[in-house]
Amino acid sequence: MAAGPADAGDLALVLHAHLPYVHSSAPGSLEEDWYFQALLECYLPLLDTLEAAAADPSQRPRLTMGLSPTLLSLLSNKVLSQRFIPWLEVRQELLRQAPQDHAAAAAGLGLQLQRAKQAWKQAQGDVLPRFQALQQQGVLDLLTCGATHGYLPLLRDCPEAVRAQLLTAVREHERLLGVRPLGIWLPECAYYEGLDRLLVSCGLRYAILDAHGLLHGQPRPRYGVYAPICSPGGMAFFGRDSESTLPVWSAREGYPGDPSYREFHRDLGWDLPEQELQQHGITSPRPLGLKLHRVTGRQCSLEAKQAYDPAQAAATVQRDAQHFLAGRAQQLQDLSGSMERRPLLVAPFDAELFGHWWFEGPQFLAELFQQAPRQGVGLATLRETLSRGDALQLCQPSPSSWGQGGYHTYWLNESNAWVIPEWNRASRAMVDRVSRGVGSEQARDWLQQAGRELLLAQSSDWSFILRAGTTTELAKERIERHLKRFWCLIEAINTNTPPPEGWLEAVQREDGLFPLINAADWARLPAP
Repeated sequence: MAAGPADAGDLALVLHAHLPYVHSSAPGSLEEDWYFQALLECYLPLLDTLEAAAADPSQRPRLTMGLSPTLLSLLSNKVLSQRFIPWLEVRQELLRQAPQDHAAAAAGLGLQLQRAKQAWKQAQGDVLPRFQALQQQGVLDLLTCGATHGYLPLLRDCPEAVRAQLLTAVREHERLLGVRPLGIWLPECAYYEGLDRLLVSCGLRYAILDAHGLLHGQPRPRYGVYAPICSPGGMAFFGRDSESTLPVWSAREGYPGDPSYREFHRDLGWDLPEQELQQHGITSPRPLGLKLHRVTGRQCSLEAKQAYDPAQAAATVQRDAQHFLAGRAQQLQDLSGSMERRPLLVAPFDAELFGHWWFEGPQFLAELFQQAPRQGVGLATLRETLSRGDALQLCQPSPSSWGQGGYHTYWLNESNAWVIPEWNRASRAMVDRVSRGVGSEQARDWLQQAGRELLLAQSSDWSFILRAGTTTELAKERIERHLKRFWCLIEAINTNTPPPEGWLEAVQREDGLFPLINAADWARLPAP
């Protein structure tokens, strides 16, 4: 292979993979569909892409990826693992109902379903060793997250609740992946003053913020978002480069809106007769992950969408990857002339964009890995960047998030503010109960389960859904369910009265994640 131009700096691609804990005791739930669709469309294709690139000596793939503890819990859940193949088989059966004029799209989707089925059988339903192997090869840098993706600035009134989110996450990451994480994807990239010290006390060393988290810092970083900073608490922070992310994530201006790409919203689940769905155990119309149409046009109605052409989409992916890398090469060239250190472009995204929301996303990454050496763009993980030992500017990051508005309003508004005092009341009760201790092994088990329910109630996903106005009843029910279970368990401990027979066992079957949870994580912290 001919040598490409010398690279002037690095691009750090960062993906955040997360789902709330959607395990249900009964198969076929809408929430379970979320997980299986993400598995089929995103997580498995991403693994395939990374492994193929790593096996090619002409490529040097590098990717930083956060795996949230709730997602890790789903990936390691044996019951869910057993349900995935039957779920795939239902879709294989329904795909036979695809219209004849969508044969090419149906054939491509059928191949994807079959490959996923084979890969799942070969791995015996356990893909975590594949992530581990890629990390051992230096291809992946795996980050943790908050235990249940709790929005940390809204939990700060009870710092013990923040610490429990972090320590539970670190412990679960090490249990399932075999190494303690050094990096963390802060839920929603949300930061508040003093969080850095808490992160460091939990063994964490680096994280990503949105651009203004660095640019509004004190003092303003000399190199802006193009080099990491070090906080007074000893935490390294990287800033998002909007110029590198906008072409990818923007539905209006970005690549995913191209007419040749697969349409997300049109799904065979909406088109098939309800009777056909019910025969396969699907009680009502819903997205099935069976999408056979292309975007066609920005103003095109769903009914007018044309058939998806995989070959046309593949050609577009190649072109878009070339365009993206050319932009990054020019950026790095321009920066290298004005910086005394190697410039870094940090491009963070939700992992589910790649494959689920944007079907061609994994193909786009594959093209980036292939083309980067020719285009003069170096790829690096965040850990690699820090390991070079370059001096970091001391800077106090600014409170921020990557959510709409740049701060906390998406998770604190008229639709969801009611939950914050509920979190605080429950968190204070947990701290108080832990600090007083329990008198029996049985009560200790109740307290551990109370901790699980509290963490699950704090998931930012439910607040997000309440604000977005989508499946709001489901989100409200989940918050209330976990809080009700929490208070039942606290009452049982306080009164030394066992819950109703069979109740605890049923709760533990449904919410039995984080087997190493430690109630001591909520022990009262000294006053600052």
